[in-house]
Amino acid sequence: MHLIIALGNPGQQYENTRHNAGFLVLDELQKSLGFSQFEKNSKFDALICEKNLDGEKIILAKPQSFMNRSGEVVRKIMDFYKIPKENLLVLHDDLDINIGAFKISTDSSAAGHNGVQSVIDNLGSQQFKRIRIGIEGSEKKKDRIIPGEVFVLQDFSVEELGAIKKLAEEIEKEI
Repeated sequence: MHLIIALGNPGQQYENTRHNAGFLVLDELQKSLGFSQFEKNSKFDALICEKNLDGEKIILAKPQSFMNRSGEVVRKIMDFYKIPKENLLVLHDDLDINIGAFKISTDSSAAGHNGVQSVIDNLGSQQFKRIRIGIEGSEKKKDRIIPGEVFVLQDFSVEELGAIKKLAEEIEKEI
């Protein structure tokens, strides 16, 4: 059994924000891989769907707690289903990667990302796989005059949103 969980913030006001890049990619994966619609699971405080792929049960989840409390949701799901850390994949935004690009990492620090830090704190480990989704990149970062914590709550432009959704096709090959 595998858990693919995206980090983001619930609510329509956050739907297309940079901090919700993980949610946006997971929505595209849910559609392209033929998963059922996400359903609210109040036990986990998450939207969840599942499917068997190649004989393996895969759970997709979007925590409905806020970003900084995502780890609590991850822990509840993993404990309930007895999912080992090596079968966890976390999708999340990354300010240091260009829009339309992603990086895969395992056993790396949160690097200032509060949602990832929440997962690490709740699991007591950083030994899980992450797909870091670019939302800006270093070229624009040096020119940005607003703080990162404000920037991540801004909406993507139409072009940027298209790049994020298209990225799901490349990420699908990695999972």
